[in-house]
Amino acid sequence: MTEGKKKTTVKTSPKEKNTEEMVTVFIMGKAHKVPSKATIMGAIEYAGYQIKRGAGCREGFCGACATVYRLPGDYKIYTGLACTTLVEEGMWLSQLPALPAQKAIYDINKVKPDVTAFQKFYPEVFRCVSCNTCTKSCPQDLEVMDYVQAAIRGDIGKVMDLSFDCICCGMCAIRCPAEIVQFNVGLLAKRLYGKYLNPKSKQLDKRIKEIRDKKYHKGYLELMKMDKKKLEKEYYARDSEA
Repeated sequence: MTEGKKKTTVKTSPKEKNTEEMVTVFIMGKAHKVPSKATIMGAIEYAGYQIKRGAGCREGFCGACATVYRLPGDYKIYTGLACTTLVEEGMWLSQLPALPAQKAIYDINKVKPDVTAFQKFYPEVFRCVSCNTCTKSCPQDLEVMDYVQAAIRGDIGKVMDLSFDCICCGMCAIRCPAEIVQFNVGLLAKRLYGKYLNPKSKQLDKRIKEIRDKKYHKGYLELMKMDKKKLEKEYYARDSEA
């Protein structure tokens, strides 16, 4: 996430620097002085690196700023998201913008919504040793081990419910001694639940019909013709929840 050329940074005045408390963090193995109240993401940018590999709040996808770090005098390896984790003095951090992980290929129309889905596509879940390391490493504080155990029982609804807020950062999988790809297990459960178990939505059927009837086609074509600058302006001016 932090690879590539450095960007030009805005210099602060000596007065501003003196009034702001700074800490030393190690980014890509190099020490940098950064503001003590900065997030890891803010510290990376303050140090002069350009975040360009698609982190969610940088025009990409949420979960792409997964970070592992150590603190002075502490043997533990900590995990967090760069957008929400604050820096600490002596923090040594490393970014994990993409985690290589097994992702099963399947036709959702041919998969049964029961335990056989996990047996066929993610049999490693049955190697779970209930160590709870996945839960401890989750930056979202999700009950990861619990939804893996629900998958073993074939409880699709429980897996969907407990993994609903997962952003697929990969922190759970990278620490799992059984080498389970928990977030893909959760994704399969959510797809199965949506396809087979979720109550039918009349509003969804209505919206799909509107799309098929090309009700929004004109607006879509207008967006496709916009240059990036105008598209950004439209995006940030849109109506959204507070």
